[in-house]
Amino acid sequence: VQLQASGGGLVQAGGSLRLSCAASESTFSFNVIGWYRRAPGKQRELVATINSAGTTAYADSVKGRFTLSRDNVQNTVDLQMNSLEPEDTAVHYCNARRVVDVYKADYWGQGTLVTVSS
Repeated sequence: VQLQASGGGLVQAGGSLRLSCAASESTFSFNVIGWYRRAPGKQRELVATINSAGTTAYADSVKGRFTLSRDNVQNTVDLQMNSLEPEDTAVHYCNARRVVDVYKADYWGQGTLVTVSS
């Protein structure tokens, strides 16, 4: 499984960025797919995920500002980030999880850096 992340960059506070994660397999083949991030000096945290039923989950800190969407044809999961804040500065990682019986497999894309200047 390969996950190719793109779309990071430098933006001023209040601006927008769109991250894209392209999967080498159908996004429906994963139980959950989405984005995590790790800010400098902090632990990795969940940003937003979508499960195979289409249910989305967001970190409280991004609710109302970020929107996760899935393209079934392109096998991509995009994260639209609006009203960005300096606290959103982090390396963002695409993640896909597959669960079969008691076995769990996590797949990670390379990180893409989002920097929000004040």
